[in-house]
Amino acid sequence: MLKFDYFADNKSTTIIMEITDYITNDYKPLHLNERIGNVQDFFADAPYSHFPVVEEWVYIGSIAAEDVETYDLDKTINDYRFNLEGFFARTTMVWLDVLEVFAQNQSNILPVLTPENAYVGYYEIQDVIRFLNDTPFLKEQGGIIVVEKDALDYSMSQIAQIVESNGGKVLGSFLSNSTTQTAQITVKIASGSVNEIIQTFRRYGYNIISENKEDTYLEGLKERSDYLEKYLNI
Repeated sequence: MLKFDYFADNKSTTIIMEITDYITNDYKPLHLNERIGNVQDFFADAPYSHFPVVEEWVYIGSIAAEDVETYDLDKTINDYRFNLEGFFARTTMVWLDVLEVFAQNQSNILPVLTPENAYVGYYEIQDVIRFLNDTPFLKEQGGIIVVEKDALDYSMSQIAQIVESNGGKVLGSFLSNSTTQTAQITVKIASGSVNEIIQTFRRYGYNIISENKEDTYLEGLKERSDYLEKYLNI
């Protein structure tokens, strides 16, 4: 969720933008009885990799532009309905989940359904990226730390507590990589001592994956090791 403040008549008003505000219906969905020749003409004009197909406004799937090029012009989408791809987003999804569906399906368009499966429109990838760029996670100044811990042991609330106990403020955090054994969490931090935050993460058993210019712990160990090596060689 984004908040924008503006002033009018000496009063402050807050506008709240949500990812669902980017749902568009610039083009109406295709129908199963649409002739393939018309669908080819549509993709020639619209720069989409896929486009949603409905039957009586019930979402059936998305037809791929690449596939349409190989279809018989005189047939309809219904003749190829089993080749439709069934990916979609829900109106209840947050922007990270929406972005993940985009990535998993290599599409620049994403149909949007309500929890009751009603088709409401679609997202375009450039709009979702624009939304992402306007979030505090990317827009605000801050430092990035990537930490790693056992998959069953990490805690988002603990991560926030570590940052805040060192005078920092979490601008955003998300699970950026995971396996059955480990989880990596990317954290963006505003204010606070990054070095102190890193040391506290280590005390709580987190490994630091990202390199940071303020991370003096390993630097100090290296300097001591170099000094000891020189001392022993005297």
